[in-house]
Amino acid sequence: MTEKTRFTSSRKLDHLRICLEEEVEHGFSGFSDVHLVHCALPDHNLSSVDTGIRFLGHRLQSPLFIAAMTGGHPGTREVNRLLAKAAGHFGIGFGVGSQRAALENPELEDTYSVVRDEAPDAFIVANLGIVQLRDHGIEWAERAVSMIEADALAVHLNFLQEAIQPEGDHDASGCLQALTELCNDFSYPVIVKETGSGISADTARLAWGAGAKAIDTGGWGGTSWAAIEGIRALESKNPDDKKLISRSNRFADWGIPSVVSLCEVASTGGPVIATGGLRNGLDIAKAVALGADLCGMALPLLKPALHGEDELFETIETYTQELTVAMFLTGSGRIADLKSAKLYITGRTREILNSLMEEYNGY
Repeated sequence: MTEKTRFTSSRKLDHLRICLEEEVEHGFSGFSDVHLVHCALPDHNLSSVDTGIRFLGHRLQSPLFIAAMTGGHPGTREVNRLLAKAAGHFGIGFGVGSQRAALENPELEDTYSVVRDEAPDAFIVANLGIVQLRDHGIEWAERAVSMIEADALAVHLNFLQEAIQPEGDHDASGCLQALTELCNDFSYPVIVKETGSGISADTARLAWGAGAKAIDTGGWGGTSWAAIEGIRALESKNPDDKKLISRSNRFADWGIPSVVSLCEVASTGGPVIATGGLRNGLDIAKAVALGADLCGMALPLLKPALHGEDELFETIETYTQELTVAMFLTGSGRIADLKSAKLYITGRTREILNSLMEEYNGY
């Protein structure tokens, strides 16, 4: 194992540890400003509510999606195994964390491949950074998918994290071209994914134009990679890394709130995965009503997974029950009905959306 590969792997474990031990949630997702309109006379049975959905040709039992989290270090294998088992049990989708470590060192592949071993029929999404795509081309994309027998590939955008990370990739040139070339030549659906700073309507249009089949909004208001990298810099023994702490603090509020990003992206087309700050089944219902097809959660499922299968399964069951009740109380018997459910938006989120609308209208 080269020093670079060893460092990539240890960084994966650092990220996991920091997420579990430190306060890494930051920002304002906007879901508290979204209110579903109550239907006092729902014309269906709560027990008959159907949360099933089709996404990229796959039938899933719920819009809940286990969002990209981990892999790439031996210590992450068991977490991925449990999350995959949950995906298989509940019939939901699962996206693995960045596969860079295993692409650099095949000895780490089983920290990802365990996912398909544990969930042979689940909808699974591979994960590759756009900089690695640009530098290594379609070969790495094909290896990432093959490694876990994935059904789709997420190409993640994480330039805020890279700008703060001591060893980050700071050159974004050529990435859009690399994405376009992949989408033109690849035989699997490509999902363009942000990692916590959100995607605007303009960026969404670039992604659709490049050939993306879905967009994962990755909005601001959930796990903050600026905060995570700031903690890593604080813990570092390298004096030069300490300079990045102030940069992390300065850019902690950088990004597009999740609800705003979801509204922006949904206005440009679909399918859309909403991630960033969803923390319960009611948030999932709100996101679907705003235009999401899938609703990704990472940190809220990571912590239960570390406590074992029972707690993880109970957490997912709770979120599913909350979603079902929200559907019942909006008169939605199916996800398609929830997509047209009435809602209203208040507070800061409304102000931001109104400001964007004024800009689009030329005021």
